[in-house]
Amino acid sequence: MDEEAQMQTCHLLDLPWEDVLVPHILCFLPLQHLVSLQRVSMQFHSLIQVYLTNCRTFDLSSDNKVLHSLCLSSCSEWVTDKELLPVIGQNQHLQRVDMSCVGLTRHSLVAVSLSCMHLQHLGLAHCEWVDSLSLRSLADHCGGLQSINITACRQLKDDAICYMAKKCLKLRSLSLAVNANVTDESVEEVAKNCRGLEQLDLTGCLRVRNQSIRTLAEYCPKLLSLKVNHCHNVTESSLDPLRKRNVVIDVEPPLQRALCFFRMCWGLLPLSISRYRQRAIYPSNTGVFIKAAALSCITCARELF
Repeated sequence: MDEEAQMQTCHLLDLPWEDVLVPHILCFLPLQHLVSLQRVSMQFHSLIQVYLTNCRTFDLSSDNKVLHSLCLSSCSEWVTDKELLPVIGQNQHLQRVDMSCVGLTRHSLVAVSLSCMHLQHLGLAHCEWVDSLSLRSLADHCGGLQSINITACRQLKDDAICYMAKKCLKLRSLSLAVNANVTDESVEEVAKNCRGLEQLDLTGCLRVRNQSIRTLAEYCPKLLSLKVNHCHNVTESSLDPLRKRNVVIDVEPPLQRALCFFRMCWGLLPLSISRYRQRAIYPSNTGVFIKAAALSCITCARELF
């Protein structure tokens, strides 16, 4: 009789936790139920802590509908449209998304455009799958965009970038870096439409010239940072007005570059002469060597200016 009474009063928590409850029961409960369960009592709280401690993987996407920020940059190697599209579809309040993944396609970007009307920040760096149509879709539906990184999106050309500039007037940060298709046309359109622009990255945009930089200086009074490294057609004549406004530019002024170069050469000259003397190679030509090195320094300095 006592055994029957004990059987009738057996509770869930009387079962072995790590052998029964954790691997065979709790693993089937969604996150919402687990959180609610740990509030029931101290024992249930301890049980859920044991479960979470032993949990190797945790799927938050299936039930989550209130995401505001989503970063996929660390998932670049494996995430595809199949995994991402359901998450995008049920999280329409996303404001910040980093989709810098090689395995995605334009369908994911179109889904973000159609679902996330309040999107403000978007990362698409090195996404070579981004094309003109998907960027136009983004511009049509996400006019409140404040920052976008389309570094090395090499399918994009002036027409798509200009279209985006006309639609996304609130842009404050833009990266067009490492895209040989970008010309003065894109930069000027951005400058004339996005008057609140604060940061612009044109690194490696080989076809950008002084003309568009001057337009940028004229139309973007709030500009704080400009990157033009490896833009060989951009010279100090267009950068100087921006420097006078204390805009941070990643390329040093010519005088500073020349001084650094001279210091480098001055440090190398004694080393080179010492090696010549140690090896006893043409010791009588040391003076000729110094003159040649000095002439080389002067030539490089002229190029810098």
